[in-house]
Amino acid sequence: MTQLQSTHRVLLVEDDIRLANLIVDYLKTHDMHVEVERRGDTVLTRLISYKPDIILLDIMLPGLDGFSLCEKLPDYFSGPILLMSALGTNEDQIKGLELGADDYVVKPVEPALLVARINNLLRRQALPNKPESHCLNFGKLSIDPHTQTIRLGDTQVDLTNHEFELLWLLASQAGQVLSRQYIYQYLLNIDFDGKDRKIDVRTSRLRKKLGDSIETPFRIKTVWGQGYLFAPDAWNS
Repeated sequence: MTQLQSTHRVLLVEDDIRLANLIVDYLKTHDMHVEVERRGDTVLTRLISYKPDIILLDIMLPGLDGFSLCEKLPDYFSGPILLMSALGTNEDQIKGLELGADDYVVKPVEPALLVARINNLLRRQALPNKPESHCLNFGKLSIDPHTQTIRLGDTQVDLTNHEFELLWLLASQAGQVLSRQYIYQYLLNIDFDGKDRKIDVRTSRLRKKLGDSIETPFRIKTVWGQGYLFAPDAWNS
């Protein structure tokens, strides 16, 4: 079993002082160092002085809400983001994942479950996928694993680490249908339960950034009932 380092640095962004104190006390009993930020508009500044391994992010915050922060954080922070909110509708959860969160828990959450979610995200972060050393080229698309640089024609495409991992996995097995179960095991180290939409959301973001059609994708295809297929001959235009 993969061992996590003994102490992880957690940034908890939560304006409910009582709840924040409860979370801090519990996480400390699990060898985590926690600092608390109570406003959304001061989080980016806080990242300069505190380098967390993971961010636990409430949505309803003064100054700047968690959804807006999810859009900004990838430019300043490469670790996992776990949204925690009393907003529990499917639409809220999908929005959070589409904006870049790695996981979403609905408050109130059992402390043991929160720790399990944190450890799962940290475990994935500690085991980054190591792509092969050579670049991949498909028509106008080039993928450089050394710098994680993506170019489509003359345009550089900016991807998050998680989006790059998915693109590399699909492209390195171009022309093959990869099942959701395989993708979940490879990237997330968990089984696909038939309901989780993390990979679907990540694929949707990839399509948008790579100029694929959302309604009728032809570059990263959905093979219904099977999984996803990276089409190697669809990058010439």
